[in-house]
Amino acid sequence: SGQYLSVRRPNRVMDEVTGAELIAESLRAQKVEYMFGIVGVPVIEVAMAAQAAGIKYLGMRNEQAACYAASAIGYLTGREASCCPPPPVSVAHPSDITEAISVLKAAKNPLVIIGKGAAYGRAENVLRDFVETSGLPFLPTPMGKGVLPDDHPNCVAAARSRALLQADTILLLGARLNWILHFGLPPRFSSNVKIIQVDLCPEEMGNNVRPAVALLGDINAIVTQLFTCVQKDGWKFPSGAHWWSSLKEKILLNALALEESVPMNYYTVFNHVSQLLPKDCVIVSEGANTMDIGRTMLHNYLPRHRLDAGTFGTMGVGLGFAIAAAAVEKCENRGRRVVCVEGDSAFGFSGMEVETMCRYKLPVIIIVVNNNGIYSGMDPETWKEMAQMGDLTTIAPPVSLLPEARYDEVMSAFGGRGFLVRTVTELRSALELSLSDWEKPCLLNVLIDPSSDRKKQVSVTFMIILI
Repeated sequence: SGQYLSVRRPNRVMDEVTGAELIAESLRAQKVEYMFGIVGVPVIEVAMAAQAAGIKYLGMRNEQAACYAASAIGYLTGREASCCPPPPVSVAHPSDITEAISVLKAAKNPLVIIGKGAAYGRAENVLRDFVETSGLPFLPTPMGKGVLPDDHPNCVAAARSRALLQADTILLLGARLNWILHFGLPPRFSSNVKIIQVDLCPEEMGNNVRPAVALLGDINAIVTQLFTCVQKDGWKFPSGAHWWSSLKEKILLNALALEESVPMNYYTVFNHVSQLLPKDCVIVSEGANTMDIGRTMLHNYLPRHRLDAGTFGTMGVGLGFAIAAAAVEKCENRGRRVVCVEGDSAFGFSGMEVETMCRYKLPVIIIVVNNNGIYSGMDPETWKEMAQMGDLTTIAPPVSLLPEARYDEVMSAFGGRGFLVRTVTELRSALELSLSDWEKPCLLNVLIDPSSDRKKQVSVTFMIILI
C-alpha cells in the first residue's frame, strides 16, 4: 500500500510514514531475508521499502511463481520468518514407544517410509543411526529423498512396488497416506499391514488407515526415542532374513536395459543426466512422466535437496522453486548447482520466469524433457498430416503440444544459454557445458520419442469366481 499512516513511536514525536515502510520494518524485525513479488504495481512501494531495509526482493513475472518461491525458502533454509519463540519439542509417551518397538520386532516384513516431515524436522542424523542400528529397509517418499542417501544400502526404492505390497509392518515417518502412497490401501498395500504412524499433526493420525501405534510429536525427538530403545535393547532385524533377500532380488530384476536409439526415451535421458549431476545439487522436478520417472532415476544424497510438486501434484511450481533455491545458493555461496527438470507441459505453466533468472543472473540449469505433450505427443510429420484434415481445434488431441517447440530459444532470447538436444552425445555435451557456466542460466531442450512412456506398474488383483 502507498497509503500514509500516522503512528506514534517510542521516544519520537508523531510523524508520517508510509504503510510500505511499516511493512518493511515489520519484516526486518522478524529477520526476513527474502521477499518475492511481481514486477510493478501494486507492490512497488513495498518492494522499494523492503530493499531499503536490506531485504532481498525478487520480482517475478507471475504471482503464482512468487508464491511457490516464497514457500520453498523456509523449507530450504530452516529459518523461520517470525519473531515468535519456537514451540516446545513434543515427544511420544514412553509406553507408546515400547509398543512401537514390540510391533517392529514381531514383523516379518518391516519397512520404514521416510516422508517430507522427516526432512522438514531435520531428523537425518538420528534417522541414519536408527536405520543402521535396526537394520530395517527404508523407502523415501519423493520429498523424503536425500534424508538418507538414495544409494544407502538399506534403501529399497528400486523395489518400491514389492516393498509396499508385501510389507506387514510400516513405520511411517512424517509421510501421509495420500495418493502418493496409494492411500495405504489394497491392491498396492497388504490389507493386513500394521502402521506405526509418526506425525506432528494430530489431524493426520488415522487418515485412510487406522494406525496400530500412533506416535504424535516432533519426528526428530521421536526417532531419537526409538533409536535409544533399539540401541539399549540390542535388537536388529537380521540381514539374512527372507524379506531382505526378496527385496534385493527385485532390485536386481528392475535394473533397466537402456537403449541408445534416436529419438531417446525418458530412461535414456535420466540415466545420462544422473551420471553427470553433482551429488550436492538441488534437484527441482515437475511434470507427469518426467517427475514420476525422475523420482526413481535422479538420486538425492543430501536432505532437503529435492523440490517437486509434492502432495497436491500442482504444475507450475518448478521455476519458482528453482529461483528460490538459486537465490539461497547465491547468497550463501556454497557452490551447489540448482537443476530444474521439467516436462514440456509443466514448463509452459511458468516458462516466462526464465527472464527472471536472466535478470537476477541466477545460474539455474533447466532440462526440458520434450515429448510434444503431456504423457504423449505427436511427431512433426503426424501433426502436419492431421492439420491437413481440418480444424485443429476439433481434432487435435487435448494432450498434444506443438511438436519440437523451441523452448531453448526462449532462454536464448533473454540472454541465457539454450541447447537443442536430440542425441546422447548432445545431451552430455550440453549438460557438461551448463554445469561449467556459473554466470548464466541454461536450458536444455531435450527432444525424446513422443510415444515414450514409463514402465508398466505391476499390481496384484484378486478375483473371486463364482461357479
